[in-house]
Amino acid sequence: MRVFVTGANGSIGSVVVPELIAAGHEVLGLVRSDAAAAAVSAAGGTPLRGDLSDLDSLRAGVARTEGVINLAFGNDWSNLGPCIDAETRALQTIAAALAGSGKPFVHAGLTPMMPGHISTEEDPDTTDGPVGGRGLNSQMVLTLADQGVRSSVVRLPRSVHQRASQYGFCSVLIAAAQKTGVSAYVGDGTQRWPAVNRVDAAKLFRIALEDSAPGTVLHAVADEGDTMRSLAEAVGGVLAVPVESASPDSFGPIGRLFALDMPSSGALTRKQFGWEPIHPSLMEDLAAGDYPALG
Repeated sequence: MRVFVTGANGSIGSVVVPELIAAGHEVLGLVRSDAAAAAVSAAGGTPLRGDLSDLDSLRAGVARTEGVINLAFGNDWSNLGPCIDAETRALQTIAAALAGSGKPFVHAGLTPMMPGHISTEEDPDTTDGPVGGRGLNSQMVLTLADQGVRSSVVRLPRSVHQRASQYGFCSVLIAAAQKTGVSAYVGDGTQRWPAVNRVDAAKLFRIALEDSAPGTVLHAVADEGDTMRSLAEAVGGVLAVPVESASPDSFGPIGRLFALDMPSSGALTRKQFGWEPIHPSLMEDLAAGDYPALG
């Protein structure tokens, strides 16, 4: 299958592209720079210059391919609203181009926050709070199943990681500890964060593209929830700095999210699709060190 991948050289896309190519697919990767284009080419894909705000490039990518995986997002936590608005417009454009085609469309969403229990694939998306707009976008993608699109959403936990490169929300903890000399957690630190190694997540995006039915929700969750304090302790141990409680405001615009308990399960996804995470856990990647200079 020829697949259009947005965010092809991003933290997830850079592992999804080789996963697809290894499985025999062709990739047309949306990229914003010459360096990103060179990386996609080196991985065996074909670059297409553009971004989420370039709606013509999105239409062109859909027209030239037989399936779509949307991984691009602005990730500017100081301007989250505009990033979500850009994602909304991009998804609406892709949806219009795909309507009635029968093509697969896989979108990267977020695991929901369900007070009082561990979230599952059967729970609704979180549609309020700072990232509520992203939940609404995921819901919109799922409704495309009624418009002749084999749409699915792979929900990602807040910490998508790989040693020496990416740590998701934990990148914020590492950067703050590097800058301040204190590895901090919010409140009593008992709030739980789910996680997945990005290489395991990449495999699930391929599985969703190939095998998921219209309207399917999948959870790319390997670790249901490590406490924020245990994560801060792991970072503090590697950096040899003290571990202390701090206010949510000390972590900037996303600090209030850090106070929330957000465990999640991928058990139904594992059972239905035979997906089994095999790469190191978040705690293992944190304990191994090799942190890039994030501060």
